[in-house]
Amino acid sequence: MRRLAAIVALVVLAALPLWVSGTYYVNIASQILLYAIFALGVNVLAGHAGLVTLGHAGLFGIAAYAAAKIMNAGYGHLTVATGALAVTLVVAAVFAVLALRGTGLGFVLGAIFVAIVVFMPEGLVPGVARLARRARGR
Repeated sequence: MRRLAAIVALVVLAALPLWVSGTYYVNIASQILLYAIFALGVNVLAGHAGLVTLGHAGLFGIAAYAAAKIMNAGYGHLTVATGALAVTLVVAAVFAVLALRGTGLGFVLGAIFVAIVVFMPEGLVPGVARLARRARGR
């Protein structure tokens, strides 16, 4: 019964753009699905693996900034998605080398380090603050 409900939900979500006219509602549905994927990732990390998720939102933000930068350069959606994924994977690999060296409290401190480094660059790295202001519409 659960499998049937999941299949029906996927079919309804896949057909949503056909029912809804206007890009606003499709955009809202896309954002809801993106945040649902984010929440599933947090559930896997915190719920099943028991790990601290302090850097998880930072990687989500890095993907968003990379996608905005590539999109502003005039590329299509497929290029934006693959480019943002590639940038995020490289950054995640760099931080994984640093954060996964520790266990227990060392891992927590490594995750805090990742969170601080990811959220601080707006004032530290030239160009990131400008991109953030553009993304906010200022």
